Amino acid sequence: MHVFFLMFSVVTRPPPPAKIEHLLLISKRLRHYYRNMDCTDLSPPASVRGMRVLQRADFQKHVQIPRLRVPESQAQRVIPLVKKLLLKMEHLQPVRAVENQREILLHPLPVKNWESLPILELEQQQVTQDNFSHAELELSYENWSANEILKSVLPENEEGLSSFSRIGHIVHLNLRDHLLPYKQLIGEVLRDKLPNCRTVVNKAASIDNTYRNFQLELICGEADYQVETKENGVPFEFDFSKVYWNPRLSTEHERIVNMLKPNDVLYDVFAGVGPFSVPAAKKRCKVLANDLNPVSYQWLQHNAKRNKCLAHIKMFNKDGREFMLKELREDLLERWRAPATAEPYNIHITMNLPAMAVEFLDAFRGLYTAEELPEEPNFPLVHVYSFAKGENTKALVQQLVETNLGAALGDTLQAISFVRNVAPNKDMYRVSFRLSRTLLTTPKQLPRQRPCSTEEAEEEQHVAATKVKCV
Repeated sequence: MHVFFLMFSVVTRPPPPAKIEHLLLISKRLRHYYRNMDCTDLSPPASVRGMRVLQRADFQKHVQIPRLRVPESQAQRVIPLVKKLLLKMEHLQPVRAVENQREILLHPLPVKNWESLPILELEQQQVTQDNFSHAELELSYENWSANEILKSVLPENEEGLSSFSRIGHIVHLNLRDHLLPYKQLIGEVLRDKLPNCRTVVNKAASIDNTYRNFQLELICGEADYQVETKENGVPFEFDFSKVYWNPRLSTEHERIVNMLKPNDVLYDVFAGVGPFSVPAAKKRCKVLANDLNPVSYQWLQHNAKRNKCLAHIKMFNKDGREFMLKELREDLLERWRAPATAEPYNIHITMNLPAMAVEFLDAFRGLYTAEELPEEPNFPLVHVYSFAKGENTKALVQQLVETNLGAALGDTLQAISFVRNVAPNKDMYRVSFRLSRTLLTTPKQLPRQRPCSTEEAEEEQHVAATKVKCV
């Protein structure tokens, strides 16, 4: 419409209807492309709706498509004029050689007739209506993307396949119940259409085992779960069926690693195969990484070696609480007692086990005696991850942390950061808070109706110290 009003202001009478339509179509060409699924002719046949066993031949259809035929000598000047009107489909060349000419296939949605084209510009290149025609084109299964195929097959009035994860050559699905009858077809379509996809699996159950890895059902392809992938430029290798890996956390991994500077210290309590620890060690941070799963521990070692950062990382295969009470405690105390370094450094503790990491927070309470702590220690910044389900999930996750820690966070709270939505009314957060002298030297008290405040904890510490002196 903007083009029409601009032209109307400089002419003495309104342009003819054909010219108006032409101008409106020119303005629409500002769009990069036209959606094929908006055009009935370019959609898969309606008969494939509800298909459960993939029959690729049933997607074949014939359609009438507008096109231009021009001599090869003119093609290079004509194509830019209709570039945004080209028909773009999978495995289809919109410009092809036919009998010493170039045939240019046009999208039937914006191009209804010759007047739909930029006539003035084409005529300047000696292209006339005689060069324009409609002709039959055969379409097949190969011409539609995975998304287009699945939209045409799956139930029309229910949610389709909204997303999936890609880990190396594996596609990982989490299908809703109403899509389970179509799982074999979905797997075959994804294996056909996605580059380098050899294996399609579905999440078979919720994560409730000791090692927190996905329970998988192979629905299509090879039972090969050893993958190679890159996250934020760092290569990783692991057996996806035996460890936990979620590519949706790559941005969060990057956020934490970007906080770290060379010579910073990272204690990774639930390290997995190393998405925090290995990039941190590559940045020449000093890393202590731990995981309970022996298979994760083996791949953690492998990935550290593969990324040539073994000199900067120590790895452990222990329960998270045991690691905190021994390795983390001893290493942190040793650093506090060491002579001051020329360059200051920060200390971070990551606890990425959102289903239960908050249950380990009480391990920080009374981790040291008051006499063990130096006067001004470099207190670590803790990043603990948790799920929260409900309406006000941000408030709920803070309450979860404070309840398990046994103290209100108060001034120690640095940030409560949203990580991702996991399910309706269920979110994942990172709560970042700094450990304090009070938290580290005061044991967690018995459960109360509300979390103990920092002031109350300090008072209890004073009373406890007085009792020791009296003895």
